[in-house]
Amino acid sequence: MAKPKTVLGLKQLRVTDNLDQLLDVLPTKFRQSIEEQEDVDDLLEIVMDLGREPEVRFPLRVIQLSDQPTRAEDINHVVERVGEFGKDNRAGIERTLHRISAIRNRQGRIIGLTCRIGRAVYGTIDIIRDVVESGQSILMLGRPGVGKTTKLREVARILSDEFKKRVIIVDTSNEIAGDGDIPHPAIGHARRMQVVTPDQQHSVMIEAVENHMPEVIVIDEIGTEAEAFAARTIAERGVMLVATAHGNSLENLMVNPTLADLVGGIQAVTLSDDEARRRGTQKTVLERKAPPTFDVLIEIIEMDKLAIHHDVASIVDKMLRGVPPRPEIRVRNIQGEVEVVQSTGLAAHPESASIDHRHESADAAPMPSIVKIFPYGVSRSRLERALRELRAPGYISKDLGEANAVIALKVHERKNLAVLQDAKSRGLPVYVIKSNTYAQIAGVVRDVFNLGESNEEAAAISDAEAAIERVLETGEAQELPAQSSYLRRLQHLVAEKYELTSQSIGTEPYRRVRIFKP
Repeated sequence: MAKPKTVLGLKQLRVTDNLDQLLDVLPTKFRQSIEEQEDVDDLLEIVMDLGREPEVRFPLRVIQLSDQPTRAEDINHVVERVGEFGKDNRAGIERTLHRISAIRNRQGRIIGLTCRIGRAVYGTIDIIRDVVESGQSILMLGRPGVGKTTKLREVARILSDEFKKRVIIVDTSNEIAGDGDIPHPAIGHARRMQVVTPDQQHSVMIEAVENHMPEVIVIDEIGTEAEAFAARTIAERGVMLVATAHGNSLENLMVNPTLADLVGGIQAVTLSDDEARRRGTQKTVLERKAPPTFDVLIEIIEMDKLAIHHDVASIVDKMLRGVPPRPEIRVRNIQGEVEVVQSTGLAAHPESASIDHRHESADAAPMPSIVKIFPYGVSRSRLERALRELRAPGYISKDLGEANAVIALKVHERKNLAVLQDAKSRGLPVYVIKSNTYAQIAGVVRDVFNLGESNEEAAAISDAEAAIERVLETGEAQELPAQSSYLRRLQHLVAEKYELTSQSIGTEPYRRVRIFKP
């Protein structure tokens, strides 16, 4: 891999969480227990369920607040001191970003509460500031709690304060700008339109454009077909959109029938005989239906690590032809600088996609028959896929204390974080990979379970090379045997190496690669 290139500096992060105002609504005994914690500033949420011990959750641990179960009086104490609960069972504390969510019984009585700490973090979008300043519409994806809403909040502030744009936030459940009629100062001079119930979000989006002449609209969690249609309508009027959506990756979005329209939509097209022969494909192919609603798609892997797809239209077209995406990956290092650890462009061929990791172990104990793996900064979905496709007897552990092995990204190792030090002190084998690719994760899984080199990979690449030789000799398209998605990707990369075109055809479990001249 080429040496990472620094693209930006980073201003000092400032965090505002109004934690005292949330602690004030809790029963006194609970508040005292929380304040005794040394890492109270890292608090994520407080959970109170009737008849169970109350808990507080931190990034790496969960503790009980009391040995006594939560009483109805404790829950009522909180309910009486926060704002009204809406139809989405959420409430807040005025002019803060905290969110209190209720669980009700069948009679509608509140029997459980989740009090989630809301924070305004200043400096989080320096990692994508150049993208925000470009004026292109941006869609952000990522798992819950990874920082999507935090970034939306700062985008609204930067565009409204520094660039003096007319910014409207469509704020469902007051998630972005906080509870109450006066929005939290973290959004700057952006204006906020509240949404009474989540099912009205799409109509408020259209109302914002028709009534208030915004230059930018900010939306959290596009999740329905009506909201996707409203987003397209807004984009067609020339308004910049910055939004989040359900899903973790571009691939997820493309196969989601409800939200695929955000990236242009996918349709099956029947070609004429001449056109099919010219392309070297079957008569029925998948194509993008329309221009994407969003120009740029950002996958938030972690708070300080992003994968950026700069040209959604071009990338979707290539993916439909079987070419795997290669997003630009940026990370913020321990010095606060932003580095590009993977530049955008075509994916590397299999020789450069080989295993690239290091194994560190200090007198580690023998592995048990079923191995629990703790991933630190590593894609859980790709690790799950590797375990499944390699048929490895293991699963992912959410608790380092229960793990038998650790897989970590090199960027985290450079930070010398306490988690990895803890793992090494426990005698756990630590596998360090340079990047979050499936090939490297699968290579680690083979090492952990002593699976050796994959004969399936070698056979799949050999099949592709033999087919390529026939294509170059005869000019006729060649179809390969059905393979898993990972092995098909390797075959696509081999075809790219020889400057040939390849396409995945058929349906699972008979999906296969077809190679032909462009």
